Amino acid sequence: MSDGENISRRAVIAGAAITASAALLKKLPARADEQAPQAAPNAVAQTPAAPPPSTVDPFTVPGTPTSATSVRSPFENPVRTPTGVLTGSSLTPHQDLTGTLTPADLVFERHHSGVPAIDPRKYKLVVHGLVDHNMTFTLDDLKRFPSVTRVYFLECSGNGRAAYRDPKPEMTPQAIDGMCSNGEWTGVALGTILREAGVKRSATWLLAEGGDAAKLSRSIPIEKAFDDAIVAYAFNGEALRPSVGYPARLLLPGYEGNTCIKWLRRIKLIDQPNMSKDETSKYTDPLISGVARQFSFVMDAKSIITTPSFPKTIEPGWHEISGVAWSGRGKIARVEVSTDGGHTWTDAELQEPVLSKAYTRFRQMWQWNGSAATIMSRATDQTGYVQPTRALFESTRGKGTDYHYNYIRAWNVGRDGKVVFAV
Repeated sequence: MSDGENISRRAVIAGAAITASAALLKKLPARADEQAPQAAPNAVAQTPAAPPPSTVDPFTVPGTPTSATSVRSPFENPVRTPTGVLTGSSLTPHQDLTGTLTPADLVFERHHSGVPAIDPRKYKLVVHGLVDHNMTFTLDDLKRFPSVTRVYFLECSGNGRAAYRDPKPEMTPQAIDGMCSNGEWTGVALGTILREAGVKRSATWLLAEGGDAAKLSRSIPIEKAFDDAIVAYAFNGEALRPSVGYPARLLLPGYEGNTCIKWLRRIKLIDQPNMSKDETSKYTDPLISGVARQFSFVMDAKSIITTPSFPKTIEPGWHEISGVAWSGRGKIARVEVSTDGGHTWTDAELQEPVLSKAYTRFRQMWQWNGSAATIMSRATDQTGYVQPTRALFESTRGKGTDYHYNYIRAWNVGRDGKVVFAV
């Protein structure tokens, strides 16, 4: 066995030990020199408060003092749901959000074995395989590289499955498409790390592996690694939240979320796909022809109206129809809105800036006359790809398809003003 192979094996074994030891951190008493950082003296942690009694005039009584961290108004309560799931999802509440950036605490979750507790001081990223030098990077090492900050969406490839398989009128945008979020990611370009290790000409793929108990892994084409891939350690101006991959994760803009490995612990350069369990038994897509799509990485153009939507009730008059659109192939070029079930379409206004592989907010004013109506949105991206109808989507992909549900969503508005998902 070569010295390089010995180093590689030691690095991988060390990486496994790191994850195992991290899981024990909560059970072990911390030494005095390893205590968690304490809040500044006299700092007050603000906690959510109940709304004040309606008899209290806020203009006549003092408010709350400054605090170490702020909380939302007691009148605003957006939450992910469901909670308490170890293997599964918790969804972003799109109907409660505006603009394009998802707050860090509302980014959707999709886990295969819960959220690991990883001490950033012990974090290691191993790079090995078909490289000139097997290397191990600490979190501090990653932060010494030149950083990049970019806005991208992140979407689970199974986003939309519940609405496709078992649609219900009472579904919210959260229940339909809640496994997608968008925000500002900061980290180091993956290509920078790989150049440091020196990638051999024979390397055409890389295997990325996570640091959770599931050891989820995916094979990634080497071209993507040197294109726009990021090893991210921050989101929306702060360190990643644990459920989003703290202390560092892989982000592959425009690719299905499962490839964007959280708690990234290992990258192995290889000359063919690894064909791991997470890309053979899962994340392959059965088609109507009887074959299955594999490595269908790119997320197709998609849009959803977030308001008005269930459970909202509207009154006759002017209303703003608004939602978000995105595409894994680049920028959104156009979003059309229909208020008559797709018979006619008009262009919506796109909120600037329109960024590549990121949410674009669209808006259109609509004067509702009190008659029953069906409102829909249809996105077109810069490649000319147009979001399909459900009928077209089903005819090409089949009812048994399991991923990439990007067909047009629709909302029915009843004469009573109640808005429900069109099933």
